[in-house]
Amino acid sequence: MSKPISVLFVCMGNICRSPTAEGVFRHRVEAAGLAERFHIDSAGTHGYHVGEPPDARSMEYAAKRGYDLSAQRSRKVRAEDFAQFDHLLAMDHDNLKLLRAACPPEHRHKLGLMMAHASHSGSAVVPDPYYGGAKGFDLVLDYLEDAAEGLLSSLRK
Repeated sequence: MSKPISVLFVCMGNICRSPTAEGVFRHRVEAAGLAERFHIDSAGTHGYHVGEPPDARSMEYAAKRGYDLSAQRSRKVRAEDFAQFDHLLAMDHDNLKLLRAACPPEHRHKLGLMMAHASHSGSAVVPDPYYGGAKGFDLVLDYLEDAAEGLLSSLRK
């Protein structure tokens, strides 16, 4: 069997958006029967929450849609991630800029925005729901479900 396709989802603290992206994408991959073909993880550009589970609101709203984020723990992007992952997908322009600054030139082609894979959400970024209300967590899920479908479709080809 060939090497699994590896995808790293990245936001600032790795407690809201990127763990949700990991959970949604993992769910899609497993539902498609492709779990053995992928290595999926998430990380943050900042180490504020290393070792912590996702934000309770992220877990609550994800669980309402059938996604279990409870086993995930926050970690910071590591230098070796740029070599080890095939795709490093940021949730917004600020985090993409931080990834570009840290990424060796030979791996910059692996960097991108998660929402580049969305087909109908109409946003270039996944907004940070941390300081907002419940609607923000639902919106994040809406966007990530759309983008996860597009990402899986593009990687299955």
